[in-house]
Amino acid sequence: MGKVKTDQIKGLGKDLMAKFPDKFNTNFDDNKIMVSKLTQGATTRVRNQTAGYITRTYALAEAQNPTNDDEDTTEETEEEA
Repeated sequence: MGKVKTDQIKGLGKDLMAKFPDKFNTNFDDNKIMVSKLTQGATTRVRNQTAGYITRTYALAEAQNPTNDDEDTTEETEEEA
C-alpha cells in the first residue's frame, strides 16, 4: 500500500495542475523540475511529494483514457488483406 498524501500536498498539486495543465506529464523528473520552478520556498520533501502526486494523477488519467493507435493500425492491415 502507498503512503497517504497530506491535504497540503494534494492541494498544492491540484492548484498547480489547474493553473498549468500543459506543463506536467507522467515523467516524475520533469514534474519535479516544474514544481521547483513554479513554487517558491517549498522544501525538497514537499517538492518531491507534490511531483509524485502530480505524476501519479496524470498516469491514472492516462490509464483510464488510453489511446487506441495500435488497434486502428491492426484493423487497417486486416482490411487490406
